[in-house]
Amino acid sequence: MSTQLTPAIITAAIQGLEAQKQHLDAQIAELRAILSGPKPTAAAAPQTAKRRTMSAAGRKRIAEAQRKRWAAATGASESATPQPARRKRRLSAAGRAAIVAALKKRWAEKRAASEKPQPVVTRKTSPKRTIARKAA
Repeated sequence: MSTQLTPAIITAAIQGLEAQKQHLDAQIAELRAILSGPKPTAAAAPQTAKRRTMSAAGRKRIAEAQRKRWAAATGASESATPQPARRKRRLSAAGRAAIVAALKKRWAEKRAASEKPQPVVTRKTSPKRTIARKAA
Protein backbone atom coordinates (compact mmCIF):
# COMPACT_ATOMS: atom_id res chain seq x y z
CA MET A 1 0.00 0.00 0.00
CA SER A 2 1.61 3.24 -1.07
CA THR A 3 0.82 6.51 0.65
CA GLN A 4 0.74 9.57 -1.49
CA LEU A 5 0.89 13.01 0.02
CA THR A 6 -2.10 14.86 -1.21
CA PRO A 7 -2.67 18.57 -0.56
CA ALA A 8 -5.44 17.68 1.92
CA ILE A 9 -3.07 15.49 3.98
CA ILE A 10 -0.33 18.14 3.96
CA THR A 11 -2.81 20.83 5.07
CA ALA A 12 -4.08 18.64 7.92
CA ALA A 13 -0.47 17.96 9.04
CA ILE A 14 0.31 21.69 9.07
CA GLN A 15 -2.78 22.42 11.16
CA GLY A 16 -1.89 19.70 13.65
CA LEU A 17 1.69 20.97 14.03
CA GLU A 18 0.49 24.57 14.50
CA ALA A 19 -1.87 23.41 17.26
CA GLN A 20 1.02 21.66 18.99
CA LYS A 21 3.15 24.79 18.62
CA GLN A 22 0.45 26.95 20.23
CA HIS A 23 0.17 24.49 23.10
CA LEU A 24 3.96 24.54 23.65
CA ASP A 25 4.07 28.36 23.46
CA ALA A 26 1.38 28.57 26.15
CA GLN A 27 3.31 26.21 28.43
CA ILE A 28 6.55 28.19 27.90
CA ALA A 29 4.74 31.43 28.75
CA GLU A 30 3.40 29.89 31.99
CA LEU A 31 6.87 28.75 33.03
CA ARG A 32 8.39 32.17 32.29
CA ALA A 33 5.66 33.82 34.35
CA ILE A 34 6.47 31.53 37.28
CA LEU A 35 10.18 32.29 36.90
CA SER A 36 9.89 36.08 36.69
CA GLY A 37 6.92 36.54 39.01
CA PRO A 38 3.54 38.06 38.32
CA LYS A 39 3.38 40.71 35.63
CA PRO A 40 1.34 43.86 36.23
CA THR A 41 -1.88 43.75 34.28
CA ALA A 42 -2.26 47.51 33.76
CA ALA A 43 0.61 49.50 32.36
CA ALA A 44 1.62 52.60 34.27
CA ALA A 45 -0.33 55.57 32.99
CA PRO A 46 1.84 58.23 31.39
CA GLN A 47 2.21 61.37 33.47
CA THR A 48 -0.12 64.02 32.13
CA ALA A 49 0.14 66.61 34.90
CA LYS A 50 2.60 69.41 34.29
CA ARG A 51 5.58 69.29 36.63
CA ARG A 52 6.09 72.20 38.95
CA THR A 53 9.09 74.38 38.34
CA MET A 54 10.96 76.53 40.81
CA SER A 55 11.94 80.08 40.17
CA ALA A 56 15.59 81.10 40.10
CA ALA A 57 15.08 83.19 43.24
CA GLY A 58 13.65 80.17 45.09
CA ARG A 59 16.60 77.99 44.05
CA LYS A 60 18.99 80.73 45.20
CA ARG A 61 17.32 80.96 48.64
CA ILE A 62 17.47 77.19 49.09
CA ALA A 63 21.14 77.04 48.04
CA GLU A 64 22.11 79.86 50.41
CA ALA A 65 20.29 78.18 53.30
CA GLN A 66 22.05 74.89 52.54
CA ARG A 67 25.44 76.63 52.50
CA LYS A 68 24.64 78.21 55.86
CA ARG A 69 23.64 74.82 57.35
CA TRP A 70 26.80 73.20 55.97
CA ALA A 71 29.01 75.92 57.46
CA ALA A 72 27.34 75.48 60.85
CA ALA A 73 27.69 71.70 60.69
CA THR A 74 31.38 71.77 59.82
CA GLY A 75 32.12 74.46 62.37
CA ALA A 76 33.49 76.89 59.84
CA SER A 77 32.66 80.53 60.32
CA GLU A 78 31.81 82.72 57.36
CA SER A 79 34.75 85.07 58.02
CA ALA A 80 37.34 82.30 58.49
CA THR A 81 40.10 82.13 55.90
CA PRO A 82 41.53 78.80 54.82
CA GLN A 83 44.70 77.71 56.63
CA PRO A 84 47.90 77.54 54.55
CA ALA A 85 49.08 74.02 53.86
CA ARG A 86 51.71 72.75 56.30
CA ARG A 87 55.10 71.85 54.92
CA LYS A 88 55.89 68.18 54.76
CA ARG A 89 58.40 66.94 57.27
CA ARG A 90 61.75 65.93 55.83
CA LEU A 91 64.27 63.44 57.17
CA SER A 92 67.59 65.02 58.07
CA ALA A 93 70.90 63.54 56.92
CA ALA A 94 71.82 62.67 60.52
CA GLY A 95 68.49 60.90 61.06
CA ARG A 96 68.91 58.93 57.84
CA ALA A 97 72.45 57.92 58.85
CA ALA A 98 71.18 56.72 62.24
CA ILE A 99 68.53 54.55 60.58
CA VAL A 100 71.06 53.07 58.15
CA ALA A 101 73.48 52.27 61.01
CA ALA A 102 70.71 50.58 63.02
CA LEU A 103 69.72 48.45 60.02
CA LYS A 104 73.31 47.40 59.35
CA LYS A 105 73.71 46.41 63.01
CA ARG A 106 70.44 44.41 62.95
CA TRP A 107 71.41 42.53 59.77
CA ALA A 108 74.91 41.80 61.13
CA GLU A 109 73.36 40.25 64.24
CA LYS A 110 71.01 38.17 62.10
CA ARG A 111 73.88 36.89 59.93
CA ALA A 112 75.92 36.03 63.02
CA ALA A 113 73.00 34.10 64.47
CA SER A 114 72.54 32.10 61.27
CA GLU A 115 76.27 31.18 61.11
CA LYS A 116 76.09 29.41 64.48
CA PRO A 117 76.06 25.63 64.10
CA GLN A 118 72.54 24.31 64.16
CA PRO A 119 71.85 21.33 66.43
CA VAL A 120 71.81 18.05 64.54
CA VAL A 121 68.43 16.38 64.65
CA THR A 122 68.49 12.63 64.18
CA ARG A 123 65.49 10.67 63.10
CA LYS A 124 64.81 7.04 63.52
CA THR A 125 64.60 5.39 60.13
CA SER A 126 63.89 1.87 59.08
CA PRO A 127 66.91 -0.21 58.06
CA LYS A 128 67.60 0.08 54.36
CA ARG A 129 67.37 -3.00 52.27
CA THR A 130 70.30 -3.74 50.04
CA ILE A 131 69.67 -5.15 46.63
CA ALA A 132 72.21 -7.66 45.49
CA ARG A 133 73.44 -7.07 41.98
CA LYS A 134 74.14 -9.91 39.71
CA ALA A 135 77.61 -10.03 38.29
CA ALA A 136 77.51 -9.84 34.56
